[in-house]
Amino acid sequence: MILTGMQIEAEVKAGTILIDPFDSSFLNPNSYNFRIGRRMVEYPIGEVIDTKIKPTVDEIDFSDAGLILQPGRLYLGHTLERMGSSRFVPLLGGRSSTGRLGLFVHITAPLGDIGYFGQWTLQLRATVPLKIYAGQKIGQMTFIVPYGAIESYAGKYQGGEGPQSYTPSTSKPPKKID
Repeated sequence: MILTGMQIEAEVKAGTILIDPFDSSFLNPNSYNFRIGRRMVEYPIGEVIDTKIKPTVDEIDFSDAGLILQPGRLYLGHTLERMGSSRFVPLLGGRSSTGRLGLFVHITAPLGDIGYFGQWTLQLRATVPLKIYAGQKIGQMTFIVPYGAIESYAGKYQGGEGPQSYTPSTSKPPKKID
């Protein structure tokens, strides 16, 4: 079952869902609109990313004047809000109005883990040059009732602040195999 907007608000008040800051005007019939924060990272053009090594990134802190996203680039942004739940499954996605502008807000991994709390990293990709602004509504979070025993997230991204770039299981180059 998916929580309605009114139930999301009730769960925030009860403390079973965290949305900080919370604004009841951001509620939809079955989701909560979230905003994009002002920090972003992107992987350098032309650099090969090795999945065994933490990649280098270019950091961007964009002002209220906005940032133009270019097609063909992958940007990692973050939600302005800290969100999470120890009782419900969070599901992250773009708003239809954002999609109509040609912006993919979250390319993969929309299903969050129960027990994760923090700012969510967004995988942004524009299909046309597009100017965005810090603090604008860009996506939505839905909460789903799980079935079965709950095991809370305890992974490496817990409590994330700002965009979290890829972190491999090991930061060491692979061992040579004979």
